[in-house]
Amino acid sequence: MNHQNDQQRMDKIVSLAKRRGFIFQSSEIYGGLNGFWDYGPLGVALKRNLKDAWWKDMLEGHDELSVPSGAPSAFEMVGLDCTIIMHPQVWKCSGHFDLFHDWMIDCRETKKRYRYDHLQGRWASFRGKKLFVVTDQSGDEALAHLQTRAQKGFGLRAKQAGDIVWENDMISLANNVSLDDALGPDASEPGTLTQPREFNLMFETKIGALASDDDDRAFLRPETAQGIFVNFKNVLDTSRVKVPFGIGQIGKSFRNEITPRNFTFRSREFEQMEIEFFCCPSDSGDWYRYWRDRRWQWYLDLGLTEGRLQLREHGTDELSHYSVGTADIEYAFPFLAEGEFGELEGIAHRGDFDLRSHMEGKLIRQDGQLVVETDSTGKPTHRGSGKDLSYFDDVKRERFVPHVIEPSAGADRAVLAFLCDAYHEDSVPDDGGNARKRTFLKLHPRLAPIKAAILPLVKKDGMPEVAIELYKELKPHMTCMYDEKSSVGRRYARQDEAGTPWCLTVDGQTLKDKTVTLRDRDSLSQERVPIDDVVSLLKERLS
Repeated sequence: MNHQNDQQRMDKIVSLAKRRGFIFQSSEIYGGLNGFWDYGPLGVALKRNLKDAWWKDMLEGHDELSVPSGAPSAFEMVGLDCTIIMHPQVWKCSGHFDLFHDWMIDCRETKKRYRYDHLQGRWASFRGKKLFVVTDQSGDEALAHLQTRAQKGFGLRAKQAGDIVWENDMISLANNVSLDDALGPDASEPGTLTQPREFNLMFETKIGALASDDDDRAFLRPETAQGIFVNFKNVLDTSRVKVPFGIGQIGKSFRNEITPRNFTFRSREFEQMEIEFFCCPSDSGDWYRYWRDRRWQWYLDLGLTEGRLQLREHGTDELSHYSVGTADIEYAFPFLAEGEFGELEGIAHRGDFDLRSHMEGKLIRQDGQLVVETDSTGKPTHRGSGKDLSYFDDVKRERFVPHVIEPSAGADRAVLAFLCDAYHEDSVPDDGGNARKRTFLKLHPRLAPIKAAILPLVKKDGMPEVAIELYKELKPHMTCMYDEKSSVGRRYARQDEAGTPWCLTVDGQTLKDKTVTLRDRDSLSQERVPIDDVVSLLKERLS
């Protein structure tokens, strides 16, 4: 599938998400707010099912007495729910206060602001004049945008566009390009872009009615992980867990993105599903590989297409200063250029960086070692808590600071990936026997917002009464809905767009032999099922 078709597909997905109540622009009646999204009735159910599946598979359903396949040993899992606003020192010791930033760049002419690493372009020349034409778009949209921008930069008409000479493939603006020669994405002349500068991504707030100066600053958390680290000792002391063990958390995080874009992929408010897994340093490499492989398999088991999913190990030049190893699970979102992937989840081997940071203070890497950063007087730049967060292994009779393996998934990005992957089109006969295009979401039954729809063929002859009774029997066991409006074909179409795996139709035959038609969303196959067996059959298919 080429990128143009992928982009058209993405436009259809966005349209479906709005039309069927999956995702809305936040504050839409006031023009919306960039980087913020609301989940509608179907969207909130899909997202809830995704989070429930993660919680069930990673924590609630975990068997702590057995050794899972691929794991070095048995282990325990517990949950946590931490506050969004934490003590400001947490973010200073973690490094977010000083280091959690992106580079931004402004246009002096248009007053627009861009994220520096999102700008790319090509060298173009026309009759001796040379420009580096810059775009903030991606894929085929970027190529079309560059053509339009070059025409404007050279002052050409459309019929002269073929005379522009393009000298290279697309490269990043950060690739040693002189800003004096750069034509900004919306500028009328080159040289209007400023030098890039740091922009801290944390949302700042104040605590208390008398808050006034910098000492009263607090921040909305940019990640859920730090709440787990600062509660490490509390969990140890109260839960009687032993290393190795993991702490899981689902919660909101906030990042003041410079240029949020690509639907819900890059948002300013989002939800994370994170595990911090604490283990003995000598076993940490094995645990890293275990969690990397397990998290990869989880997405496949829930239906993401393997060909659109990739597991990518970071090169040494990509690793964060604290990381011993990191792998990203990435998905080929339709809005990306062909061959590009966007991150769904990162699995990081963080070593002992986090617990040491909150014990000793902000750490930096120096001569290959993590050491406390100090100021000109030799004191820690950001002082740690001073609490002992080490662990004593009473079997091995040794004390150590546990290493951390962190599988960190974005719930919103996962929802987007499953929506993109589930979107399908085919042709089916309409009520008159003519072919019509069918749009359906091929969602895994565990994720589908509605598991089954109960439909009386007509609103008479006792069919609605039987259908309502079946609905009431099924409702306590799974999310289902009753629908008697419009023709049965249109009702099927509504359920297909909602991703409902099964439709149960009560018809004239039902009144004779107490069977209903069970329609499968994906294959469109229909079978007669005894009405008394419906609950047990669907529960079995969901299990």
